[in-house]
Amino acid sequence: MEEVKQIVKDIANGNIKPIYLLTGEEPYYIDKVAEYIEKNVLSEEERGFNQMVLYGKEVSVEDIVGNAKRFPMMADRQVVIVKEAQHLSRTIDNLNAYAENPQPTTVLVLCYKYNKFDKRKKVYKSIKKNGLCFESKKLYENQVSDWIRKMLQGKGYQISHKAAILLTEFLGTDLSKINNELEKLQLVLPKEKEITPIDIEENIGISKDFNNFELKKAIGERNVLKATRILNYFANNPKDNPFVVTITLLNTFFTQLLKYHGMKDHNPKSVASVLGINPYFVNEYQIAAKNYPMKKVSEIVSHLRELDLKGKGVGANNISQGDLLKELLVKFI
Repeated sequence: MEEVKQIVKDIANGNIKPIYLLTGEEPYYIDKVAEYIEKNVLSEEERGFNQMVLYGKEVSVEDIVGNAKRFPMMADRQVVIVKEAQHLSRTIDNLNAYAENPQPTTVLVLCYKYNKFDKRKKVYKSIKKNGLCFESKKLYENQVSDWIRKMLQGKGYQISHKAAILLTEFLGTDLSKINNELEKLQLVLPKEKEITPIDIEENIGISKDFNNFELKKAIGERNVLKATRILNYFANNPKDNPFVVTITLLNTFFTQLLKYHGMKDHNPKSVASVLGINPYFVNEYQIAAKNYPMKKVSEIVSHLRELDLKGKGVGANNISQGDLLKELLVKFI
């Protein structure tokens, strides 16, 4: 995020590069930087003749170079934005000659999303020398709740830790998707109010009590009553609670619990670092480790793999999600 702020600050101060390579597995920041360039490098009057958006699926590298070499009309510079540039991966090195000597009056922006750009390519080295290369890295799940809090703080909002975790558990690590939901909350909630799980439930439709986050916690505590209630809710609302999501999350939890058992140092900081989890969750692993010895955890991981196959129709046809969830609980507790 800090690197993005610096890029935006430099552009605002007039330090504009002739070529930008925006690449990486996380599209959110790529889109944000490209959008800022699109809206701020040229004035509204200049954009009509001097700004164009191309798509990697529809153009060749030669088309891009041809447009980039044009001179601006009644303006100091032109902007050429290439979206979906990852579709040009096989021929992108043909851009090297231009990248070695880019047109000083052109701002060429390459949005190379969902993948890492091969840094061994000549064109990458040329862009890095004469322009700017930015890699938008995918956040780990344990980093997302902090990202949510920082994003909201920057706009004058606060969110409880549990509410941020709930959003992460439900929406995953897709920052664009998360940002869309955060914008919805900002439209209906006042800044002075801390966003809570109840706000999430009422405005986004995520149940604060019946979700995978609470299920994982209930199973870890061996709280049969609570786990049964959640699984019954899942069985009655299969579209909102896909079995594959539940089984994946539980598999991750028990695989990490297996690692926990194998650790010599159970200091919370060490656990959070080794397991790649938010420190907020360490207590759940401590409790679960007492309830599930290593042998039992190994059995559960094996059961989860069997249930995953059954859920995909392998060796068990026409078994309902409700029956699979019941079998899951029996094998666990």
